[in-house]
Amino acid sequence: MKIIFMGKQKFGLSTLKKFHEETDHEIIAVYSKQDLNEKNIDPVKRYAQISNIPLFEISSFHERKIIDQIKSHDADLCLMAYVTFFLPETVRNIPKYGSICFHPSLLPLHRGPSCINWPIISGANKTGLTIFYPNNKLDEGDILLQKEININPDDTLGDVYFSKIFPLGVDSCIEAVNLIANGNAQRTPQDNSKSSYETWCKKSDAQIVWTKSGKEIYNLIRGCNPQPGAWANFKGKEYIFLDTMFENHINTEYRPGHIISVEKKFIKIAVKNGILRVSRFKSDQEKFYVKDMNTSLFSKNDFFT
Repeated sequence: MKIIFMGKQKFGLSTLKKFHEETDHEIIAVYSKQDLNEKNIDPVKRYAQISNIPLFEISSFHERKIIDQIKSHDADLCLMAYVTFFLPETVRNIPKYGSICFHPSLLPLHRGPSCINWPIISGANKTGLTIFYPNNKLDEGDILLQKEININPDDTLGDVYFSKIFPLGVDSCIEAVNLIANGNAQRTPQDNSKSSYETWCKKSDAQIVWTKSGKEIYNLIRGCNPQPGAWANFKGKEYIFLDTMFENHINTEYRPGHIISVEKKFIKIAVKNGILRVSRFKSDQEKFYVKDMNTSLFSKNDFFT
């Protein structure tokens, strides 16, 4: 298969590299939007350059010269492996078999940009990934293949993405292309009656509300670790909660947010129906472990708000 590749960052790089070095498919062109900051070159672009893969940086896919240029490649397929832009229909349909796109959720569930965060935050015990044929609506095209993964009770966003979805997603992109090349690809319409959509998981979504249950707070912390980071105020300063464990079914007379104890490697904070044991925070762009800092910063009977 002659493939036009679109992707970015580490996932795009790993996918491009595996196609280029470990398959018989040919990456005939890499397309990318122009960077606003020329100092930070995306690793996909850097790899294309050092591997002598034709690289095209463009500002818009709607220009006639760009459309004609893409037609000139005579590609079999366009693969979108982590993109944050819409590809117009006039471009999607140029390759012989159209275009396919990677999305890290089990579509039609969790359409939208923060689709790994929200299942964890909601307390789901599974999620997955989808390779689909994009259309003119957000994440609503026909499904080519899906893979399901488990979300363990203590998994963070980083665990789910880097240890599970990322490696499985790279292999699934290759599997999807192979299905098309072998004439075995399916197109299953999404069931819109079962769809859900969430927008970006922002800082405002990540604020800890101490009146919620301990499990809800813990799920928020897990689903926002490392980004955007679940946070709370302490003595007028914001602290992002990172390495945290939840101890359930512990009766406590303390009010939620109350620091119960300060120990060598962690502090214990009261929540409804349990305790948060926190060993790592982030504040003012600096990550630190409780054991590495002056624990006099926190003291028993202080409150997070």
